Amino acid sequence: TLFFEPSTRTRMSFESAMKLLGGEVISFAEPGATSMSKGESLKDAIKIIEGYSDIIVLRHFLEGAPRLAADTISIPVINAGDGTNQHPTQTFLDLYTILRAKGSLEGLSVGFLGDLKYGRTVHSLTYALAHFPCQMFFVSHPSLRMPVDQLEELKERGVKYSEHDSFEEISHRLDVLYCTRIQQERFADPVEYEKVKGTYRLSKGLIEGLKVKPDFKILHPLPRVDEMDDSLDETPYAVYFQQAKSGIPVRKALLAAVLGAKE
Repeated sequence: TLFFEPSTRTRMSFESAMKLLGGEVISFAEPGATSMSKGESLKDAIKIIEGYSDIIVLRHFLEGAPRLAADTISIPVINAGDGTNQHPTQTFLDLYTILRAKGSLEGLSVGFLGDLKYGRTVHSLTYALAHFPCQMFFVSHPSLRMPVDQLEELKERGVKYSEHDSFEEISHRLDVLYCTRIQQERFADPVEYEKVKGTYRLSKGLIEGLKVKPDFKILHPLPRVDEMDDSLDETPYAVYFQQAKSGIPVRKALLAAVLGAKE
C-alpha cells in the first residue's frame, strides 16, 4: 500500500483485508521517508516496488497517478484516491451500504451535500449511480458545485439531476443523503475555506424537524468535521458507521477478484 495522502479507513481496511485473505502487506504512508524525497520519480519508484509485490494499492495527490502507475507496470494497481478526481473503491462500499439499507439501487432519489467540487467520493459515486435509474440532487455552496464535466456526463447518460443551495428544500424528496466534509486541505487560500466552512450542519433536531421519508438514510465517507453532529449517530437515519465497517469485506472481495481468486 502506497499512500501519498493521509488515510485511516481506506489504508487500514485494505491492509486488514489482505491479511485476512492470507496475504502479507508492505507499505508506506510517509513518502518523505523514501527515496522520493530525494527526487525519485513516481514511475521509477513504482517499477522498483513492482518487484516486491503482487498488487499495489495507491493513493496520490496527483489526479491520474494510479493510471500512470498501471500503465508503467504489469501487476494490478488499485486506485485508493487520486487528488480531487476519483475514489472508486469507496464507491464499491457506498453502493453495498445503499443496497443493504434500501434493498435496491434502482429508482432512488439521492442527495449529495457539502464539498462537491473537490469531493472525489462524490465524483465516483455519481458515475456509478448513473448506471441505475435514479435522480440526483446536488446541494452545496455556489463555489463548491459539481464539476461541469461531471454534470455533462450525467446529462449524456440521461440522469435527472438538479443543483440547490438549501438541503431543507429538497430533504422530503430523498431516499438517501450522501454528506461530505468541506475539505480544508484542498484550499490554496485559507480565507476562501473560512468563507464556506460550516455552510451545512446536520443534527438530529434538524432532521426530525423536517418531513424526511421514514426510511431516509444518511451516508458519509468520513472523516467528519462540523457538518454532521454526533447526535445523529444513534438515529435510524445513520448508516455511516456500517458504511465504514463494510470496507473490509468489500475490499477483500475486490482484492480476491483482481488477483484471480476462484470460488
